[in-house]
Amino acid sequence: MIVSLHVATGAAAGHLAGSRLGALLIGPPLHVAGDRVPHQDIASRRFEITSGVALIAALAVRRGPFDPATIGAAAASAPDLEHVIPWLRRRKLFHRRGRHGGGLPAALQLLAAGYILGLLLGPRSSEYNLVRTPRTSTSHS
Repeated sequence: MIVSLHVATGAAAGHLAGSRLGALLIGPPLHVAGDRVPHQDIASRRFEITSGVALIAALAVRRGPFDPATIGAAAASAPDLEHVIPWLRRRKLFHRRGRHGGGLPAALQLLAAGYILGLLLGPRSSEYNLVRTPRTSTSHS
């Protein structure tokens, strides 16, 4: 699964967990489950790293660095550090096997990540009233 979708699913799970500890604990198993789904990857490591960091940063700015959604996003995407950090590459705790090639197209994963993160980064219902109610005049003549 692409990093952006790991970030998005982790953020959603953290939000639904409603606690920092729950978000932290659900992230790694969610990552493993996502990688078990047959999927295409994005070939650009630079894009993967940049998009993952940018999305976690956006969550931290919008929701706070200790919000369960932010923690869930970081926890669910952290196992991909095995692809980047040399001493983790040798161990491969999370990426012993996966289902790469075919399956869920990378473009569809990116679209799903954008949708999920749009919901989590967008205005909260308490901050923005989606249904405007007409104001009534209270002045008396």
